[in-house]
This record gives sequence, structure tokens and C-alpha cells, in this order.
Amino acid sequence: MQIELVILREQNTRLKTILQQNAVMIESKDIEIGRLEMELRLLRQKMYGPKSERMVVVDPEVQPHLFNEAEAEAREEVAEEIQVIQYERKKGGRRALPDNLPRIEEVHDIEEEDKVCGCGSRLSRIGEEVSEELDIIPRQCRVIRHIRPKYACRQCEGVESEKGAVQIAPAPVQLLPKTIATAGLIATVVVEKFADGLPLYRQTARFSREGIEISRGTLSNWVVRVGVLCSPLLEIFREELRAGPLINADETPVQVLNEPGRANTTKSYMWVFRGGRPPDRGGGTIVIFDYRPTRSGDEILKEYLTGYKGCAQSDGYIGYEVLPELSVKHAGCWAHVRRKFVEVVQAVEKAQKGKERRGGSADVAVSKIRRLYEIEQEAKNRELTAKDLLQFRREQALPLLQEFYDWLKARIGGTPPKGLLGMAMNYTLKQWPRLVVYVEDPYVGLDNNAAENAIRPFAVGRKNWLFAGSPAGARASANLYSLVETAKANGLEPYRYLRYVFEKLPYATTSDDYRNLTPLHLDRSAFNASLKK
Repeated sequence: MQIELVILREQNTRLKTILQQNAVMIESKDIEIGRLEMELRLLRQKMYGPKSERMVVVDPEVQPHLFNEAEAEAREEVAEEIQVIQYERKKGGRRALPDNLPRIEEVHDIEEEDKVCGCGSRLSRIGEEVSEELDIIPRQCRVIRHIRPKYACRQCEGVESEKGAVQIAPAPVQLLPKTIATAGLIATVVVEKFADGLPLYRQTARFSREGIEISRGTLSNWVVRVGVLCSPLLEIFREELRAGPLINADETPVQVLNEPGRANTTKSYMWVFRGGRPPDRGGGTIVIFDYRPTRSGDEILKEYLTGYKGCAQSDGYIGYEVLPELSVKHAGCWAHVRRKFVEVVQAVEKAQKGKERRGGSADVAVSKIRRLYEIEQEAKNRELTAKDLLQFRREQALPLLQEFYDWLKARIGGTPPKGLLGMAMNYTLKQWPRLVVYVEDPYVGLDNNAAENAIRPFAVGRKNWLFAGSPAGARASANLYSLVETAKANGLEPYRYLRYVFEKLPYATTSDDYRNLTPLHLDRSAFNASLKK
């Protein structure tokens, strides 16, 4: 009997153990299923939903968690007052057309007999009404014929001349010798491809409609050659980039054909660096694109940042882990942190569609990050000096940052690490030392959007031209993207700037000649004079 009881107890114990294991397994699978369902909803949101990351906090209790209630109400009252002052409704109507456009005046007057009053007196002109319309003339192509008269001596037939029998003026200097391409034509091709995202085969079709046959291969050859000729300007760009207190960095994939030892489907990368001395230190913005076969940051970051004394800002990609080895201060990106929490909110919204939803942890995180951006906007509106900006951030942002950090640490233990919320929290905590760098550096912003905005034209153009034909083409593209985006960043119209550069480039021989062609050192008087031609 005792043996049977012992056996029954052992069986009961085993059954309990199995039940416990099954319960743990079921709970684990439920968590995994929940995570996969959330990721599926997020994927569908990215594929079919709106791309905007703007969020509205739906839980009325979320905001009071962030601040004292009275303080929150006080902030709302101040915001209302500011809104009345700054966002006063403007009169309706279209915007005025630019003053620099040529104007053709057409006077619409009444008939001469109508200019006599019924009393017999002649009417006096007391004013006029003016309205404007915008007219467009399709671009005009023209041929420049270079005529060089030849001269010879009929008396001695050049026997007594040291210059030879026939005298003729030297051929005009060309950017691309022995081609039909002028500076204006090359500038047009470059701007349409690198500023407007119009691939070369479409440009070829456009030329054909205008009765001009230029092959895609010819245009490609011009672009590559011009990109190489602009290389000295890029060396000066690098100097200016490293002279500033902050460099924003980012990278994006690009497909390059005919790379030695690599399949055509292998991913290459276009890196972008944005920096330069700020205007208050006599500088401007520099944007550099650089093509590399891999995404590894070791080579390119060491090339650009070895010996650099400022700060580098990037997203959380592991390739930037090399920065501390280079003794470069590394700042993180709050936009990427916010994006991860927004994805959680969007996935939850899809799951609870049609139901009343109260804000969760992701909503709280988004609200806290929103407040950080509000603080930065307030500082921008005040136009604070660097010293005052640091003080303002320490007083306003630092307490909120500490509160956010404590909030994350308190909740991370009870959040599944493989879920979207857990991954967002872990990412934030891992990046935290970099995320708070901006509080102690007035030149560092909250996010790396400056680099992302600089690389966006390349990403948009890539959807049209899909790939680069060769490594040489990718390097030339990088140089030309650098010129176009740096011109735009410094308020220069790309076509006019590139046309000026391409006209002067054949005559540049010294470092100073090239430096004077960069947007930051441009001879504005000569540049403006060239626009009037």
C-alpha cells in the first residue's frame, strides 16, 4: 500500500511539473504570438497606412503624469496666449510672384471717347489696378558657333614670320574638350539628375522631343568626367566640414554595377556628412556625399574624423561604435527613439481599432519626447546665445530627461524584451549616454534629421535611376550631389551656381582658385554679375 502511495505521489509530482512546464510554454507562446501579431500590424501599417509619425495622445491622464497639474495648466494658458499672437490669421490670397522674374507690361485702357465726362471735362488718371499672371516659355536651346578667322601673308607666304604661315586665334577653353557641351548644358543635365531626380534616359527622351539627339551614353560620360573634375572642390569641402563643431552622419544603400569581385546585386552605400562652421563663426553648411562598397564605418569614419575635435551625431547603427576610439564625442538621435515608440502606438491602435483605447507606456514615452522638442522650439524662438541655450536646456530639459530615464528603468523589468515596446525601451537605454550629449553642447540638436534631410534627395532620385553603372559613376555622382546640396544649403540656386562653377573651372589652377568656387568662398559680385549675362 505504501509503495502504491509513493508511486501515486511521484506521478502526481510529475504531472504538476508537466502542467507547470506547459503553462510556462503556453505563456511564452502567447507572448511570442502577441509580438508577432504586433509586428504584423506594424508591417501592414508601413505598407498600406499613412507614413506620418504625428501622434495624438488620447489618454487625458498621460500628460498629468509628466508635470505637476497646476504647472501643466499654466503652460496651456501661456501656449494659448502665444498662439493668438504668433498664429494670427493672415489675409487670404496667392503669394506674390518673385521680383527677379522679367515682367512684360500690357496696358488695358478705355477708349479715348470714354475719357470725357458727361459734363464735358476730360477725365484725370487717379490710379491703376495691377494683376499678374505667370507665363512659361519652354526652354530654349541654341547653338554657339565659334568662328576663328585664319590669316596668311600673300607676299612671303609666311617664310619670314616666326609664327608660321597661317595665323588663327586659339580655340576657346572648354570644360569637356572636343564635345558639344557648354557649361549651361552640363549644368542642366546635372541639376535635372541630381536635384530633380530625372534619370539620364528621360533626359535623352526630352532632348529627342526637342529635335536634339544626344545618347544616354554621351550624357553619362559627361556626368562622370565633370564629377572627376570637381574633385578638388570636394577636398576643400572636407576641410570646411572638419572646421565645424558638429558633423551629422548617415548612410543609405545604393546598387552599383560592375564592381570588381562583387555581384551586381550586392549592396553598396552612399554616406553623407553635414557640418561646417556655423554662421556666427563666419562659415556655412557643407554637405558631402561619399560612395563606399560597404556599410562598415571603420574605414570612412577614420578617414573623415581622425583628429576631429568636435562632435559627431548619428543614429544607433553599430558602425558608429568606432567614434569613441577616435576620441570623437558621439551624440544620439531622439527622432529614432521617438520613431520606435510611435511604431508601438501604431501597432496597438490597429489591434484596438473601433475600441476605446487609453494611452499606454508608448503614449507616455511619445509625450515625454514631444515635450523635449517643445523645449527646443521655445529656445529657438527666443534666439538664445550658446551660453544661454545651455542654461535653458539644463533648467528645462535636464529634469525631464532624468524623469524619463527613471521611468524607463522602472518599467523595463516588467516589459517583454522581444516585444516592440521592450525593444524600444532597450534601444533608448542603450543609447542614453549619447542622447543626453546635446544638453552640454549648444551646437548639437535633438536629432540627426539634418543628415537625413540631406540624404533624402539621393533616396528620392534612387527610385528613378535605380542603380549606378559603375564605381566611377557612383563616385562622380557623390561629388555632384555634394555640390548641389551644399549650394542649396547655402541659399544658392543649383543651376546658376553650377553654371558659374563650370564656366570658371577650366581656368582654375591653384588651391585658391578652387576655394573661390565653393559656396562658402564664392566671389558674390562676380557670381551676381554672371547671372545678368
